[in-house]
Amino acid sequence: MYRRRFLAHLAASPLALRAEDPLNLFELEEAARRALPPAHFGYLATGVEDDLTLKANRDAFSRYQLRPRRLVDVSKVSTSLDIFGSTFATPVLLAPTGSNKAFHAEGEIAVARAASSRKTGQLLSTAATSSIEEVNNAYGAPVWFQLYATSDWAVTERLVRRVEKAGCKVLVLTVDIPAGRKTETEIRFKRLDQRDCSACHGSGPIGTADYFRRKPMFNGIDVQGLTLFAPQFTWEHVLRLRAMTPLKLILKGIVRREDALLAKQHGVDGVIVSNHGGRAEESNRASLACLPEIVQAAGGDMAVLMDGGIRRGGDVFKALALGARAVCVGRPYLWGLGAYGQRGVELAIDILRGELELVMKQCGTRSLAEITGAFVREV
Repeated sequence: MYRRRFLAHLAASPLALRAEDPLNLFELEEAARRALPPAHFGYLATGVEDDLTLKANRDAFSRYQLRPRRLVDVSKVSTSLDIFGSTFATPVLLAPTGSNKAFHAEGEIAVARAASSRKTGQLLSTAATSSIEEVNNAYGAPVWFQLYATSDWAVTERLVRRVEKAGCKVLVLTVDIPAGRKTETEIRFKRLDQRDCSACHGSGPIGTADYFRRKPMFNGIDVQGLTLFAPQFTWEHVLRLRAMTPLKLILKGIVRREDALLAKQHGVDGVIVSNHGGRAEESNRASLACLPEIVQAAGGDMAVLMDGGIRRGGDVFKALALGARAVCVGRPYLWGLGAYGQRGVELAIDILRGELELVMKQCGTRSLAEITGAFVREV
């Protein structure tokens, strides 16, 4: 009965979910598992070490209950988001993810077309398998760009100048994996894969020419000895980056109040509360658990976004109620990409937006501005 009601709700909305399509993101994940080679799915599924932080991200949402309101006119509900001069149809943005062509031949281009069709924000990764120019063209406007500072400041500056020239307005600096990581689940999945992947992916680790060969943001750059990770990067480099570019600057990977305060002091425009989807350190602390102290530290002076573990529209609602301006999702849209290409990405967006609209109506909130901490209770 719930399935019929949910499909009827979507049929009456601008969204379009067909009866044979996955009902929720978990079913979309299973479709991707069936469609993708083991090594590729393993790269998508992995956390680090024992995957405790990956699991914590998901489990954290169950520690908050909703507090619905009754007898509120919710005949009209808007999920529209205004942020950094852009208006999106939903507060769910597509997080930066690398190597999208590992999941579908059209990779980030299919993602961009889907995001554009749903008026959804897209963040393009430095490690993308499509260039910023190609993605902007497919999206129809400049997307946000996620920056890995790299181990060479000259390369970092060159990347920033390129995205400025491409018309990007928002730069998202990832700060949570300066020393690399240990992705054990990915390694286990690779051992199940009998294919010879060297012709496509190369045989070298990050920091070798093989790795950068399929990363067009590095075309024309001397990558000898280069790595995406920059363990020498400090707050002084953030100041240097802030002085270098007029773009809106967001730091992705902030999980402590102290660092949020430093971000504010260093002229940062926003932060994304994130542990890289459980792929940075094995802290066993969920992004959602970190969110309230970051919001308190920001004090309205910086935009606070969040990613990690979001699988339901109710999860989006809870994050917004705890103070996030918007959320980002990574794996869900990649499941869609791997299973169905562009249509799968659109499915992921539609499912989350449809569920968010339902929760907003159930709680008597007609706009994102009406979603406050009064609508959630920590168990």
